[in-house]
Amino acid sequence: MLAPLLALGASLSWGVGDFLGGVKARALPALTVLAASQPFGLLALGIAVAARGTGIPGPEVAWAALAAVMGTLGLLTFYRGMAAGAISVVAPIAAVAAGVPVIWGALSGDPITTLQWIGFVAALGGSVAASLERHPGRVGVAAGVGWAVLTMAAFGGYYVPMHTASAHDWLWPSFLFRCTSVTMVWLAVAVLRRPPRGIRPHWRGLVAIGLLDTGGNALFAGASSSHGLLSVVSVLSSLYPVVTVLLARWVLGERVQRTQDIGVAIALAGVVLITAGG
Repeated sequence: MLAPLLALGASLSWGVGDFLGGVKARALPALTVLAASQPFGLLALGIAVAARGTGIPGPEVAWAALAAVMGTLGLLTFYRGMAAGAISVVAPIAAVAAGVPVIWGALSGDPITTLQWIGFVAALGGSVAASLERHPGRVGVAAGVGWAVLTMAAFGGYYVPMHTASAHDWLWPSFLFRCTSVTMVWLAVAVLRRPPRGIRPHWRGLVAIGLLDTGGNALFAGASSSHGLLSVVSVLSSLYPVVTVLLARWVLGERVQRTQDIGVAIALAGVVLITAGG
């Protein structure tokens, strides 16, 4: 019972953090949002590691570094997508990444069930419907969809290595993940010579983003280390776009076309079928 609760906690934490990140990315560059927010999560995990005082549990923890590369790239493109287009459209498309663990399992010899095939069709079809906007005389791709597709690919590469890294412990993989992500982001800042500017009015939101994103990663790792099945943990943690979309509707009053609304609902239903149908 613990693993599902932790996975749901990850979904809630990621959902709120992603919404705040998307909002801040409309006022600040996405790289600035990452650079200013991520260190707060690293600080929190560093304190937790020091307080617990235990060593690294095993070599599998190193997989968290690969998860961090994919997760950080995904977060950067996710923020860019939500800044460019409707959060209600970008978030559900990105959520199709939850199908990657199922594909990985199939390549490893696990069969794909009929329900999962239906889920794939629904997720892809719903994503296409959500991404298209109707205008007089033409149909175009909604803003931010390209970034959402990149996010889907990058986030898809997060689940499997992070689940592997967290087989026996949740704290060390989370800490290594955040060490890697902060290093990546600040190397990019140094190479591009784009130090964070104009962030003083946004400090509270940036702190919350860093802690919520880190909290989501830690809770996902906790669900995995609690011997939760990857399929179960993935489906519950992949519900984060529901939180993000609802906040976009309630807080921002965001509205999209009816066909896009239907596409969003179908895509999210497909994600659930993909990850729950095993």
